[in-house]
Amino acid sequence: MDAQPDPVRVLVFGAALRAGSTNARLASLASNLIAETGAEVDLARMRDFDMPLYDGDVEDSEGLPAGALALCERIKRCDAFVISSPEYNASVPGLLKNAIDWVSRVRPQPFKTKHALLVSSSPSMIGGNRGLWALRVPLEHLGTRVYPDMFSLPRAHEAFTEDGRLAHPRLPRAARRHHLRIHAAGTRRRGIRVPATPLVRVPR
Repeated sequence: MDAQPDPVRVLVFGAALRAGSTNARLASLASNLIAETGAEVDLARMRDFDMPLYDGDVEDSEGLPAGALALCERIKRCDAFVISSPEYNASVPGLLKNAIDWVSRVRPQPFKTKHALLVSSSPSMIGGNRGLWALRVPLEHLGTRVYPDMFSLPRAHEAFTEDGRLAHPRLPRAARRHHLRIHAAGTRRRGIRVPATPLVRVPR
């Protein structure tokens, strides 16, 4: 009998520092949905990866900060990752871009060939989607295979129930469909043959 492959490993983190961030809540929801697929989920917070603003002189004199090395190791261990990112002035939060810049200095560079799903939440009607388009640019430049579809949660301040679920009846199906796809992508990255359609189909 063939040995069963290890579970797909997925890193999930919300790219905001604020304790009450809706992106932290969305990251937690994403981790639960991904765990339902049988994946091994590593849920992290940006506070886990403290690092200064990127400075080439600091890199030359002191090397990479501990927070950047910690994030690098978490990325190396995963098959795919999910970022739940806020939108700051229609773009990427400086905190997240700074983390990407630091981690990209590691050799071999850990973002290359990883699969990624980008999600966002915002009080606005477009749910932070413009920030995700900006976030795709450095990740794809570094070789990350960013999933074409993105999930943005509008009016996020009123989108969650008290137990952390999504309040609108259609949103859980859409969210689950996206997270099933990142599980399938991570599985294929490891060379495991899986049928695509059953993994991504969600009953209506």
